[in-house]
Amino acid sequence: MQMVPALRPLSPPAPRPAKDTPKSRRTRARILDHAARLIREIGYGAANNAVIAEAAGLTRGAMLYHFPTRESLVAGLVEHLSAQSDALFAEAARARAPGADVAEHAIDSYWRLLHAPPVLALRELGAAARTDPLVRESMASVTAAFDRAEPESVMALFQPGSTPRSQAARDMARFLLEGLASADLTYNGEVRAKRLIEMLKRVVHVLNRKGDVADIWPE
Repeated sequence: MQMVPALRPLSPPAPRPAKDTPKSRRTRARILDHAARLIREIGYGAANNAVIAEAAGLTRGAMLYHFPTRESLVAGLVEHLSAQSDALFAEAARARAPGADVAEHAIDSYWRLLHAPPVLALRELGAAARTDPLVRESMASVTAAFDRAEPESVMALFQPGSTPRSQAARDMARFLLEGLASADLTYNGEVRAKRLIEMLKRVVHVLNRKGDVADIWPE
């Protein structure tokens, strides 16, 4: 008796690349904006493609047309958020008033930008990157460029020189502000945050040789 080979299920056809038209670009931007909002609100893991498609008012097929894979969505999202964040940082860097202290302006600006929607979404992706290789790969070049203060950004203002002392001032300011932005201050949050930020400014002044150690906590 001749055996009939088992039929294999047909694989779904690969989605065609989305055409680069004004309508397509608007739809992609809508998807990415909703993805960023959902990541901020419910986290990267919960903001899956189906949830994002529903929020953007698209069918699953329409979503796949623009972003065939999770990898393409994450890569597009990182690029989208990085462009928005870079614009905010460049604007803040240009906004320093003539004669204003460079370090103080950088600290105040970075604290404000840490609460801006594109930066919040990137920070959520950064947290996901610790355990998700896909996100880590997409974020790698952006994270490295930011750490080196390569873009025309507020972060570059923390590092007018390349000495270990200036690097330490920049790192202290950056990581204290990032940690403070993520902290759960359960009482007097605004007062405690303001106190720490003012103290940070004095510490950076000392590191930049613009003050004395005694100025860090003046009585």
